[in-house]
Amino acid sequence: MLDKTYDSAAVEPKIAKSWDEADAFRAGANAKPGADSFTIVIPPPNVTGSLHMGHALNNTLQDIMVRFERMRGKDVLWQPGMDHAGIATQMVVERQLMERQLPGRREMDRDAFIDKVWEWKAESGGMIFNQLKRLGASCDWSRERFTMDEGLSKAVLEVFVTLYKQGLIYKDKRLVNWDPKLLTAISDLEVEQHEINGNLWHLRYPLEEGVTYQHPIAFDEDGKPTEWETRDYLVVATTRPETMLGDTGIAVHPDDARYKDIVGKHVILPIVGRRIPIVADEYPDPTAGTGAVKMTPAHDFNDFEVGKRAGLRMINILNVDATVTITDNDDFLEGLAPSREQEMVWAELQGQDRFFVRKKIVEILEAEGLLDKIEPHKHMVPHGDRGGVPIEPRLTEQWYVDAKTLAEPAIASVREGRTKFVPKNWEKTYYEWMENIQPWCVSRQLWWGHQIPAWYGPDGQVFVEKTEEEALDAAVQHYLAHEGPWKAWVQEKLENFAPGEILTRDEDVLDTWFSSALWPFSTLGWPDKTPELARYYPTDVLVTGFDIIFFWVARMMMMSLHFMKDEDGNPVEPFETVYVHALVRDKNGQKMSKSKGNVIDPLQLIDEYGADALRFTLAIMAAQGRDVKLDPARIAGYRNFGTKLWNATRFAEMNGARRDPAFLPETSSLAINRWILTELTRTQREVTEAIEHFRFNDAASSLYRFVWNQFCDWYLELLKPVYAGEDEAAKREAQACSAYVLEETYKLLHPFMPFMTEELYAHTAGEGQARESLLCHADWPELTFSDISAAADINWLVEIVSGIRSARAEMNVPPSAVAPLIVVAANSMTQERLQRHEAAIKRLARVESIALAAEAPKGAAQIVVGEATACLPLGALIDVSAEKARLEKAVGKADQEMSRISAKLGNEKFVANANPDVVAAERERFAELEVQIASLRLALSRVMEAQ
Repeated sequence: MLDKTYDSAAVEPKIAKSWDEADAFRAGANAKPGADSFTIVIPPPNVTGSLHMGHALNNTLQDIMVRFERMRGKDVLWQPGMDHAGIATQMVVERQLMERQLPGRREMDRDAFIDKVWEWKAESGGMIFNQLKRLGASCDWSRERFTMDEGLSKAVLEVFVTLYKQGLIYKDKRLVNWDPKLLTAISDLEVEQHEINGNLWHLRYPLEEGVTYQHPIAFDEDGKPTEWETRDYLVVATTRPETMLGDTGIAVHPDDARYKDIVGKHVILPIVGRRIPIVADEYPDPTAGTGAVKMTPAHDFNDFEVGKRAGLRMINILNVDATVTITDNDDFLEGLAPSREQEMVWAELQGQDRFFVRKKIVEILEAEGLLDKIEPHKHMVPHGDRGGVPIEPRLTEQWYVDAKTLAEPAIASVREGRTKFVPKNWEKTYYEWMENIQPWCVSRQLWWGHQIPAWYGPDGQVFVEKTEEEALDAAVQHYLAHEGPWKAWVQEKLENFAPGEILTRDEDVLDTWFSSALWPFSTLGWPDKTPELARYYPTDVLVTGFDIIFFWVARMMMMSLHFMKDEDGNPVEPFETVYVHALVRDKNGQKMSKSKGNVIDPLQLIDEYGADALRFTLAIMAAQGRDVKLDPARIAGYRNFGTKLWNATRFAEMNGARRDPAFLPETSSLAINRWILTELTRTQREVTEAIEHFRFNDAASSLYRFVWNQFCDWYLELLKPVYAGEDEAAKREAQACSAYVLEETYKLLHPFMPFMTEELYAHTAGEGQARESLLCHADWPELTFSDISAAADINWLVEIVSGIRSARAEMNVPPSAVAPLIVVAANSMTQERLQRHEAAIKRLARVESIALAAEAPKGAAQIVVGEATACLPLGALIDVSAEKARLEKAVGKADQEMSRISAKLGNEKFVANANPDVVAAERERFAELEVQIASLRLALSRVMEAQ
């Protein structure tokens, strides 16, 4: 006999062990002969990571599809793996070294530090895999890959060297996001915007001698200038005064009449003394501030682009740690003839932190009368997500990929329908980014990662090869083939057996996204021609969040289309469909963050409610294009759903339900059995179609409705008289049918709730018997039974009883109260049904008698069922006066709340300034109240009729 309660904490580890011992999820497990493949590559979590709600949603949806297709007999591979997470891992290991009071990274050589990282990975890395297993993820765990493993490292070398030799990877000096704490370039994805209460400093830049312009100082009602003053300076505004040291120009809009006559003239940069030009460019907004914008091309992304268009110099005035460099900075000093006073000021600023220099520059400008004004200014400041300090746009020499060229086939693939986004609206986001794509900076100033396979000769000549030996061969050939000073130098090194001194390797490593861009094919063994690559590439579906469409999805598309070709040399897409799921937010729709204190830990939820409850909750809420608002109370509710199925199985078992291999739905004779079998078929078709079309919420909702409402609430309830009756043939049919429906239900529910269903499937094999296979390897139901007549008959019974129950609930009828049921305008079929189901209606709807009538009695609750109207006389059921008072009070309270919300939503300031999630919640509550009040007023009208 099944235990009284389901204990997820005991069952889930046991089931997980049985899957592991059976190697149940290996590639090809349960595949039928000649079956198509079905492949998903897991978005590789960071080796430092732990399971969060985004992972839980992402992997639940993947697992639903993988289990579904495995049960359908396809050759399934869910490829697992981890990302080496360059910055995060290096930080973790450096912190560990510090905590253990061991030498830091810079006190040991590179190789020794890398050894420490590998030691850490062996001890602590990859904890998230065990957490994914707790969630029930059915990956082929025997095929775990790591972006730094030998095979993937081979793929990275192949791709980098090939792209370099094709001219698609190159070195360039451009602006990057620079983290002054971690001392490396970082990607846009690693930048967080923090709102800061800062200042906007308005600075006066003197015009060169003899240059002035007319500046308007008064205006009429139409905004036209009425008074002017002559100025010999320009006012510019900045949130970063320290960057003025690197200013190389002032930009104004070409149509700005105020500055038309001084374009091409110069200002004298305060503190520095450099003459910098006034240039015309469409970037400045004439209506914002003074319309004149200082240009620091080496420290601002927009200024960099203006600087390129206008031919402005690029002067970097910050060191890698964001201290100021000027007295030892040749670019800064070029063309300057500083006075003794200037040199003293520069010396005071040299080597100081950027924020100290900011304060000092403001003080100097104020003392010299060049600080026009200071305004409080709340603005967004980019911070490194790992280092936690403001990042600096910084001009550095880095390695870049020609993303624009690689993007063209990737754009065409989506536009021509070879790769589809679901929901489709994400295609627009993809196009917007891909069609405006910038060069991709792929170098990072770290030690942990794929070291760039580039070596430099004594004159700076670069040699890119897969190995140092190949690079040295290339270098020797290069230098010996060219006359010059380095030819003899190289010959000398070779003669003295010191070839290792000829080249120096690039110290940088590749951006983590570079190796993960190769994920769909590198994990299958490329560049080798492996059987797995031939069998499982291209993959079928990619499941991902929208936030990495740019950083991962697009780059996988670019790399795969460039390197993966069919037999005719045509590019092959890495996946057919990209399913983009939404965010998991808290119950109020707020984005989860540690600072808000609203982060929900999925592992704690699994501990409390079980993995199945969490999975089913995420699935049933995963509507396409809609964020998941996760309330732990909902998870508790879906745990109750699992408990309902468990109890239904136990109830059926207690009433003799046993698996009968000989049972055939077509041979059933009872209408109640033919009804549930028809509904089972309909549910199977709905679930199958919904999963195929990525409507996971619809699939879960169909299962919920069938299990809870139809099977548990109605089928088992309507079977009670059969189980308790004297008709043994009917009883045996009911026992066999209920066991059959349960078994098929376990199969349909398995992708969503794998642990409980696996346990129930094994338990219901029969006393002393074992299943032929695990449930995860059972065949997916393909049901055909349908009896429309029986289904219509029982659904009519369900509808009339449900309607009476709803009316009783609305009218606050005591559960013990019984009353006559009057049915008006019933045709012959309804009359026959009333007679046949009289006992069930009386028992389930608390009705004392059933009568037919030509007109509805006054003061009755009316329920329309088909052509007929079922009426409950209220006077026989409730205290009419008391119920009238209760309803009037409820209507008044709801009206009052509606008025309050209406006033808030009618306030433009509230709508404009309040958190959008708060506004949305108020609108949602208003809609709920509208429905509630309509229901209350309907009930009140019925009570009024009964007086």
